[in-house]
Amino acid sequence: MNLPPSPEPLLAVQDLTVGYRTRTARVQALRNVSLTLNPGETLGIVGESGCGKSTLGWSIVNFLGANGFIQGGSIRFEGQELVGRSERQLQQLRGNRIAMVFQDPLQALNPALQLGEQMREVLMVHQQMSKAEATTRCIETLKRVHMPDAAGLLGRYPHQISGGQQQRVVIAMALLNDPALLILDEPTTALDVTVEAAVLDLVAELRQTLETALLFISHNLGVIARICDRVAVMYAGEIVEQATVTEIFQNPRHPYTQGLIRCVPRLGTDKNSSVLFPIPGRVPRPDERPAGCLFSTRCQYVEERCRSEAPLLRSLPIGTQVRCHLTEQIDPQRWTPPAEAEMPPPKTSPASPSLLLTGSHLHKAYPVPGTSLASLVGLEHRRSVKAVDDVSLKVFKGTTLGIVGESGSGKSTLVKSIIGLERIDHGSLEFMGMEIHHPLSRRTLETIRELQMVFQNPDSTMNPSYTVGQQIARPLERFQSVPRSQIRDEVVRLLRAVRLNQTYYDRFPRQLSGGEKQRVGIARALASQPSLMLCDEPVSALDVSVQAAILNLLLEVQAAHQTTLIFIAHDLSVVRFIADQVAVMYLGQIVEHGPVDALYAPPYHPYTEALLSAVPEPDPTLQRSRIRLEGELPSAIDPPTGCRFHTRCPRRSWMPDGGQRCQTEAPVYQEASPGHQILCHLPLDTLQRLESATLSA
Repeated sequence: MNLPPSPEPLLAVQDLTVGYRTRTARVQALRNVSLTLNPGETLGIVGESGCGKSTLGWSIVNFLGANGFIQGGSIRFEGQELVGRSERQLQQLRGNRIAMVFQDPLQALNPALQLGEQMREVLMVHQQMSKAEATTRCIETLKRVHMPDAAGLLGRYPHQISGGQQQRVVIAMALLNDPALLILDEPTTALDVTVEAAVLDLVAELRQTLETALLFISHNLGVIARICDRVAVMYAGEIVEQATVTEIFQNPRHPYTQGLIRCVPRLGTDKNSSVLFPIPGRVPRPDERPAGCLFSTRCQYVEERCRSEAPLLRSLPIGTQVRCHLTEQIDPQRWTPPAEAEMPPPKTSPASPSLLLTGSHLHKAYPVPGTSLASLVGLEHRRSVKAVDDVSLKVFKGTTLGIVGESGSGKSTLVKSIIGLERIDHGSLEFMGMEIHHPLSRRTLETIRELQMVFQNPDSTMNPSYTVGQQIARPLERFQSVPRSQIRDEVVRLLRAVRLNQTYYDRFPRQLSGGEKQRVGIARALASQPSLMLCDEPVSALDVSVQAAILNLLLEVQAAHQTTLIFIAHDLSVVRFIADQVAVMYLGQIVEHGPVDALYAPPYHPYTEALLSAVPEPDPTLQRSRIRLEGELPSAIDPPTGCRFHTRCPRRSWMPDGGQRCQTEAPVYQEASPGHQILCHLPLDTLQRLESATLSA
């Protein structure tokens, strides 16, 4: 029996090696990478920073910069070889048959040009369309990605639309010429969980309707599990495992893949029922890669053979490809943590914790300058952004309060008001029995010492001209925590407390990885021995392994010093893992708050329900009912009347009056259980019934 020949893949990469020229030498970013991608298929590329994921995507269209070059190998697209093509030939492919979507949409959008000009240019250059024809196609494509007011959008500038809308516009631009291959490089990393869910729904829908192949690059395993058919795991410039998405998550064969999965907190687990196990060490730089297996310096199963002999990428009978000498000997089900693993301390909760921080009816608004003549002369009422609007909260000593919500909900403004970076307009804020509503400049040195902050981006708070030791020593000098003669010893102790040795004392920030910088930020915050640490998205930009290590470190610090934490994050799995209490914010208000166990089980506020539904989980077999919020977050300048969430609420129609009361009357808190309050008109038994049905769907 003669079988028909297998169709040629859309993309075939064979033994691709990519190098970069540096001032001292040439280094290899990719080494002997091979993969295929069929029409309509989605291939996920995962791995830590520095593993070569983005370099692989850029090399397909030779976006490697002036110092990057393809050393060897083949890239065949639609049967044609791309390696060796001229720049002009590749330009015909870019934006036409192959399109890219970047992590930051502003990298692809010109802030000085209207969106319509930028979109029309793609069609007028590649397809020689007239302006009128291009305008029609742009409007059609914007509607395809579910953009409201598609025609009006063409006249706006990038800064006049939200981040989620910017990403949709970039995806629409990429789709204008119906490309055969769409390369997405971390397209949802900077987005809220609700916007991320909408973008992923859009990507899945477009793949089905257009049969476009997707190369999806991400470090978020939950996103990969939800969107991909197959997954390639990269480490230090090599593919170490490649399989179907189900095999990768249910039967990972390479020790590195297994390690990545053990780093991820699951939505149904917390710090009392699970442990995160970060992978020790870091990805080696291209000029520091070891001989033999590149993962040997971090592998728990390493043998002498691994250190001297490089493993080949072998195909197993189940179809998985693995680059490991010991694949057949490793059983992930029998894995035990190594003796040197970073194990968090036993979880203990104070029997009767004392109140540390109390906020009552807090308000913070930012005036918006008017543009009319009447506003300029003071005859028109000045409008303001109500960033925090009548918020009350309690934080107990030795516990963690998690704060979640979309961008613009007021999370960061609330934390900045507590730390003193923003002045509270109205309300009372009491810390350790003292009123601290006044700004930082008017606070006592003792209050400043007891309140410290860890920021999302440590680069923005570290001086590149000073060593790590000097920057940690500064608060010790400022607060006179120890005698001057003991400062260096105390800095070394703090470095060891965050799992960095004394050699880091004399290093500069540029010599540290992102995770190491964040550890230094935590060490600096600990230098004053604060009672309260405020953490504003401290792990959102980190790889899963570094994220796990930082979360474990915060738990260790809390156990050792009874430090209280306020933890902001948009990843509800992370908040579920680390928090004791959770507050959900929407448009300047707390719509639900209570103990973490109560908040992640029905009944809960419809907004909390939508946030939980949007969380991508690292399990491709999981079937969950999805609730998507329609529309964008309303303006905090003119918030909706009544319940602020009513314009997007998927449960409003369950009100006896069809939701009329939600539009006109502000809700009051309902006590769902001790300490668990929900700001909603719907009765608790209705919320319980609705959400129980959702969970069983």
